[in-house]
Amino acid sequence: MAAAPPAVRDAQRQLAPVDQVATLLLAMGKPAAGRLLKYFEPDELKRITRSAVQLGAVSPGQVDAVVESFAGEFSGGASLVGTAQEVEKLLAGLLPADQVADILAEVRGSATRSVWERMAGVSESVLASYLVKEHPQTAALILSRIRPATAAKVMGHLPLPLRNTVMRRMLSFKPVLDEILQAVERTLHEDFLINGSRNSGADTHAKMADIINKMERHQMDEALTSLAESRPKSVEILKGLLFTFDDIVKLAPRARTTLFDAVPNDRLVLALKGTEAEFRAVVLGALSARVRRMVEHELNGGEPAAQRDVTEARRSITDLAMDMAGRGEIEINPGGEDDALIR
Repeated sequence: MAAAPPAVRDAQRQLAPVDQVATLLLAMGKPAAGRLLKYFEPDELKRITRSAVQLGAVSPGQVDAVVESFAGEFSGGASLVGTAQEVEKLLAGLLPADQVADILAEVRGSATRSVWERMAGVSESVLASYLVKEHPQTAALILSRIRPATAAKVMGHLPLPLRNTVMRRMLSFKPVLDEILQAVERTLHEDFLINGSRNSGADTHAKMADIINKMERHQMDEALTSLAESRPKSVEILKGLLFTFDDIVKLAPRARTTLFDAVPNDRLVLALKGTEAEFRAVVLGALSARVRRMVEHELNGGEPAAQRDVTEARRSITDLAMDMAGRGEIEINPGGEDDALIR
């Protein structure tokens, strides 16, 4: 199919919010932009700079749309081009020279890295939700190109039928035409790297899992049962994202030890109130001998606790586990198993 004329491509282009900020700052010029830049955090500056470097040509019409209140100033048809050189001029004198150099060095490095290398920074749950909507052959191609460790985690979030289909297709791959591979790379670049702010933290499954994870157990079961009637694929993804206090027994022994080393003894005692012997034995087995004796003593001789306090203690431990997993300190992978949980 013939490429669309430049005017058509420009009309179809959508600027992400961070791109609009970069466009506005470049259009304002150094004096006015300088009064705004000092209010941004370092991470925000990096995102804006990265966007500005990759912005390319922005038409007068797009500039007008971004700075509508200043349409009169741009009615002459002025256009702009975002490049590393223009951004460097904009930042020079407004930020320390070493900070400007660091920001541009990081951005330039990011711009030259392979799309597939940069995909490693995309959340596994976000990528899994993206692949569920794609053709299995496309999903198989993408998973075959990213790092194996990342692909394995993404597959863990896919519904089992789709996971099996994708693996079969990966085993029967034939050479992929360069045109097809380039089209996939362009799409990924647009969906995840240019519009990263749209995807980062915006995955609906991840947000819903966070909400469901904080429900009472019976409410969680009711929610999943209700969703399964209309959104069975979504439920499979959600199960892979959920982690409750009951799931602690599914952690690897080393992960349990790492987790409970960071939990205060009094909170652990409170969380273990009312648990069954089998579950309690697994948790106690992750503790050092000294801490285990202290916890057992408190559990055997302590007074009953309010259920609300017990629930809050358990929730704080699961929240800690999720935070530690996010930092890469432990790995949690309940896998959406359907076996009965230990109560």
